[in-house]
Amino acid sequence: MTERPFPSPGAFRADLSPAGRGDVVPLPSLARIPPLAPGMRIGLYGGSFNPAHEAHRAASLLALKKLRLDRVWWLVTPGNPLKDNRALPPLAERLAQARAMADHPALLPTGLEAGLGTRYSHDTVAALVRRYPHVHFVWLMGADNLAAFHRWQHWREIAALVPIAVIDRPGCTFPAMASPAATALARWRVPENEAAALAIQRPPAWVFLHGLKSPLSSTRIRQAGEG
Repeated sequence: MTERPFPSPGAFRADLSPAGRGDVVPLPSLARIPPLAPGMRIGLYGGSFNPAHEAHRAASLLALKKLRLDRVWWLVTPGNPLKDNRALPPLAERLAQARAMADHPALLPTGLEAGLGTRYSHDTVAALVRRYPHVHFVWLMGADNLAAFHRWQHWREIAALVPIAVIDRPGCTFPAMASPAATALARWRVPENEAAALAIQRPPAWVFLHGLKSPLSSTRIRQAGEG
């Protein structure tokens, strides 16, 4: 079977707005995004945050340090397309809880996906790359998400648009590294001791970060609350 090549980053910069018109997307009031200077390094950490917890914060702080980021934006999604969202608490409730949990000047929980009208991570990343062409974005994900990354819509295009940092989680290391996405991206993996330069590398480029030991997950917290 012939391996499918990764797209070039430029192939997705001409038509990136949710409406498909290539226009600049206005930021929503939910975003609370301060001005961004050229050259800034911003981590994008997407999820339902149902609820946000200490492991989200620890992963973000780890990425801030190892990748030398200026900020990490928590993209609190209106709903995960791969999950049943019927029991998902309202966005405003999850956003308020995430802001209380973040409690750090470099961590910015935001509901900008709701304002942008984007449902999939690729559309969100593409819109941000379009709007901020001189900012260095890095997509952040837990190792559990790398294991399922090949199921995401346009996952190859995400990898072609921005560098990716995968943060290890207990029990997820081997499934993540044996996943179809990790195999397809293997040639573009950056050694962890070079992680500080990831944000300025041309994608595809990714790194696997170790050091996070927390076993917490939103699912376990919800289940404990229901017990």
